[in-house]
Amino acid sequence: MRDKFRGKDFLALMDFTKEEVAYLLDVAADLKKKWTMREPHEYLRGKAYAMIFEKKSTRTRNSFHAAAARLGAQSFYLRPDELQVSRGEPIKDTARILDRYFDGLYIRTFGHEIVEEFAYYMKNPVINALTALAHPCQGLADLLTIKEKKGDFKGIKICYAGDIYNVCHSLMIGASMFGMDMYIATPKGYGADPKVVEVAKKHAELSGAKIVFTEDFDACLKDADVVYGNTWHSMGENELQKEQRIKDFGPYQINMDAMRKAKKDAIFMHCLPGFRGEDMTDEVIESTQSVVWDQGENRMHTVAAVMVATAI
Repeated sequence: MRDKFRGKDFLALMDFTKEEVAYLLDVAADLKKKWTMREPHEYLRGKAYAMIFEKKSTRTRNSFHAAAARLGAQSFYLRPDELQVSRGEPIKDTARILDRYFDGLYIRTFGHEIVEEFAYYMKNPVINALTALAHPCQGLADLLTIKEKKGDFKGIKICYAGDIYNVCHSLMIGASMFGMDMYIATPKGYGADPKVVEVAKKHAELSGAKIVFTEDFDACLKDADVVYGNTWHSMGENELQKEQRIKDFGPYQINMDAMRKAKKDAIFMHCLPGFRGEDMTDEVIESTQSVVWDQGENRMHTVAAVMVATAI
């Protein structure tokens, strides 16, 4: 399986098979065990990775830095405003130069076509740290967390409430791959990318999963094993868009009343950052049902797995 990943880009979960994603989860679990036991695992010593982040980041950027350090690699943050692409240099020129300097690129940007162009012009692996379409590293961390907390994927029901965007897309692909039912609570007028939905439905046909979009929040919460929250508004939206989203998503807040409608042993997950008092309440994220800190830590272990698997 390692040979299938060597030198390969990691742009979206839907680019991979169920078996390939399962392999990455196994690698992540092994690396997490080594990290916990403080066993040396500097598999990437001597390698150097570049990072371009056009959006602010706490978990993604720092999980990558931490993963690289523990694997013995160095990571270099390249400020977008200091790169010549900010003055109009073509991406293909920047990509081919960075490819000569670094063993891989980790990029967080806007349009998915940007990471695809970097990947096209670079021989070394390009890892998607978030685009409008996908957040595959978050998706891996979510899958690892669910597996750790619930023991298995089959028979699990996820209730998702929040922005139907990159995180939702990646979780939808992961859920459909591994046979988890995913109910997405959505206000009228909001929906997922049709391309992602099409791929998820194909996986669901094979795994027996259900992917359901509904305005009925209670139906999503009923018998849910996982209640997954996300912010209602994303970076880059103007104030009018933000206000409208807060109004539209208001009925879908994850509070303790909502948690009581799920299974008694349901866990609360959130990719963060979240807005306490909006998409979730302080009581929920600080409750014993919350696993967001373990989920956040798993970002580091799954990122490390992707780096190790794709390294040339």
